[in-house]
Amino acid sequence: MAGNAISTGMLIDTSRHFNRILSIDPDEMTAVVQPGVVCDQLRNAAAAYGLTYGPDPSTHARCTIGGMVGNNACGSHSVVWGTSAENLVAVTVMLADGRTVQLHRGGTSDPAIESALAAIRDQNLSTLRTELGQFPRQVSGYGLHHLLPENGFDVAKSFAGSEGTCGIMTSLTVRLVRKPAATALSVMGFDDVFDAAAAAPRLKLAGVQTIEGMGADLLTALRSRPGREQAGSALPRGGGWLYCEVGADTQDEAERLAAELPGYVSDLVSDSLVVTDPGHVRKLWSIREAGAGIVTRLPDGGEAWPGWEDSAVPAEYLSDYLRKLYVLLDELGLEGIPFGHFGEGCVHLRISFDLETEQGLARYRRFVEHAAELVRSYGGSVSGEHGDGRARSELLPAIYSPAALRAFRAFKETFDPDGVFNPGVLVAPEPIDQGVRPGPGRDQLELTPVHAFSRDGGSFTSAVNRCVGVGACRSDVGAMCPSFQASGDEVHSTRGRARVLAEMLRGESVSEGWKSAEVREALDMCLSCKACVSECPVNVDMATYKSEFLHHHYRRGVKGFFGKNRRPRAHFTMGWMPRVLRWLAKVPGALRLVNFVESFRLVEEFTKRLGGIEPRRRMIRFNPVPLGRWHSRRKSTFEEIERPAVVLWPDTFTNFASAGPGKGAVEVLEALGYRVLMPADDVCCGLTWHSTGQLDTARKVLGRTLDVMDPLIAGGYPVIGLEPSCAAVLKHEITELVPDDSRAHRVTELASSFGEFISRHKAEGGCWPFDSVRGNEPSRVLCQVHCHQKATTGYDAELEILASLGVDVDVVGGGCCGLAGNWGFEPGHFEMSQDLGERELYPKVRAAGENDIVLADGFSCRTQIHQGTDVESWHLAEVLAAALRAGR
Repeated sequence: MAGNAISTGMLIDTSRHFNRILSIDPDEMTAVVQPGVVCDQLRNAAAAYGLTYGPDPSTHARCTIGGMVGNNACGSHSVVWGTSAENLVAVTVMLADGRTVQLHRGGTSDPAIESALAAIRDQNLSTLRTELGQFPRQVSGYGLHHLLPENGFDVAKSFAGSEGTCGIMTSLTVRLVRKPAATALSVMGFDDVFDAAAAAPRLKLAGVQTIEGMGADLLTALRSRPGREQAGSALPRGGGWLYCEVGADTQDEAERLAAELPGYVSDLVSDSLVVTDPGHVRKLWSIREAGAGIVTRLPDGGEAWPGWEDSAVPAEYLSDYLRKLYVLLDELGLEGIPFGHFGEGCVHLRISFDLETEQGLARYRRFVEHAAELVRSYGGSVSGEHGDGRARSELLPAIYSPAALRAFRAFKETFDPDGVFNPGVLVAPEPIDQGVRPGPGRDQLELTPVHAFSRDGGSFTSAVNRCVGVGACRSDVGAMCPSFQASGDEVHSTRGRARVLAEMLRGESVSEGWKSAEVREALDMCLSCKACVSECPVNVDMATYKSEFLHHHYRRGVKGFFGKNRRPRAHFTMGWMPRVLRWLAKVPGALRLVNFVESFRLVEEFTKRLGGIEPRRRMIRFNPVPLGRWHSRRKSTFEEIERPAVVLWPDTFTNFASAGPGKGAVEVLEALGYRVLMPADDVCCGLTWHSTGQLDTARKVLGRTLDVMDPLIAGGYPVIGLEPSCAAVLKHEITELVPDDSRAHRVTELASSFGEFISRHKAEGGCWPFDSVRGNEPSRVLCQVHCHQKATTGYDAELEILASLGVDVDVVGGGCCGLAGNWGFEPGHFEMSQDLGERELYPKVRAAGENDIVLADGFSCRTQIHQGTDVESWHLAEVLAAALRAGR
């Protein structure tokens, strides 16, 4: 975030192959790790001994120990457990000449280096004692105060925070701490963020483990995100908040201590609550931990940038510092949203800098120079956690004397005399406004996109630049990002792809622009699962970016049918499947004949080869009678009674390949008292064209669909989607593709998933004629939630329905099933597809009992489960239909 790891040289990512925990010593309470070990990986391993690693930045699910030590990261518990430097026992470092040296308390394994460091200390005793180590979050510069005799000449700790400028860490010995037996969280509300900051130092005296602060601005920004309008509703009343965690030997004691905290600041606090439920605690912490991503966009959608994102002052001055920082922002016409580690005076702040014009860059420089002087006036640090990097190293003379700066240079030269490691950082810094991105002229390849990009002012560039490198997509847990989780390769993360697209748009290192095969290859492993839409703090939508790129790439770059940029055959085979099936269905017996012919292995293999389909995939079998035709021919038992009407959306997959969910849905909806309508002609949401970047066709298909649906839309009938990806198009994406058609906006209001509609029916007191799924037999339901459902509507409604059926539910937490529609049928994707299935889904399906039900609403998910495990899975509509029959 401070440009610490951005350079013109080689970058080393240790997280992929240099990521082992070498040992844990529970008696000594230490661990030896390689630098690529992720913080949570170590914390989880230490938990087996009742221990944890103290530093815990909000990025703890993906930040590495080496990276944390490199910039002296801290986290919310640094109030009690300290910084990464304070938890470092020893480190082994490789120098530029290939030698390794061990650094520890009392010296090093290299006599020459040890002697040079001792000389730096002895020549600068007064400077080190008066300028460094003055308060806990003084992270700027090198930590040379650790070399002082009274600090044990701790060379390892002095190396922490060196930001890769002195050597490459190959192993680290870190201190572990004892986890408290019980914790409780006190959340206190104040009139504003200034009162919250003023209360923080007084609460530190109470012995709390965290004092995290934020203001109402952050909550406003969060509520501006799609689907997060009610976020923070559980917070106590106020305009600023502090999160204070306490630990104790018993839960009762922890709750008592937490309840007493408001008394320490009774003159300032407005409201408070004590939380102990783990789910509630996680929900509240998620607001604070998502802050770094949330504030990259202001509530009005404007961009906000780092550059002054972790300044720190002694905590007793924080309230005054914040007030003056707001004045400075206002004077320069800037906006920012503060939050951070208030108990130690550290403020995270993203600001509405204009980085696209020379005038904007000049104003950026004016702000940080004035802010550095403001920090100096309080005895503070321009960095309190992230390090100085390229964003702040030039500002070090504002807070340190020439003598301190000379000592920093001598320290760097002791380890790296030739200046090989990370030049331009800390010593001999580059100008803060040099190499800034996006920077002036960033829109060299901007064009009018097909998608509306309504949240980004119609700009593809602005959409791509939502990504500012927070890196939530590098987490090994959750749904984002499946291709990174399977490969561990940065280029296959959402962040990696966003950076490649940004390079293309700037016209710098990507020379062919929209025609670039390199960009296409970088996007190829994107499954278009949309996990980033909901799990990325800034709601990057890589599936849409990929679709937009593919559209322009193949329109601009086609070199003939056999040229290097020809569209893959699988795009036609899978993309045009709805149209082909519609044509086949018009010929009596054609779908049945296709199934018969494809049952011969040689024919199936030839078809896959002809269609450019992955040869290890099995071809889909089709409904001999499409669902729509079945529905038009059947006679409803309830037709003679006047009932409210609903529209069941006959998506391509349900209509032509998996009629069971559709028939079950009709049975259930009629039993609940509804008259089920279907469109008079075939309809399609255009998903298969959209995901393959055939956007002109997708728009035409949607236009025709809206024409067919026109009388049903005009009638205001609820539209119920069975296929989650299609329902997501109707609820969210249709207006991005046909924004000027008022019917599209009306469809988004009428559309819901099957689960949402049934849950709403139940909540409104509708009839509920269901029994347990299989009579009196106990059942467990294993749920694979479709990616697009998880990213848009969520799965709470479905879980409530299952709970009402009296079944135990186990939700697969590993994200995408691995098929991802057409993606899993394309050559080159099969191995990753299966790796993703094996992460959690396949093992859980194989372990399911005889009476268990595997539930997957997505046709892709059911296909992947069947082809990977030979287990047939159900749709929620089929589960409810079975429960309906059991109740009769």
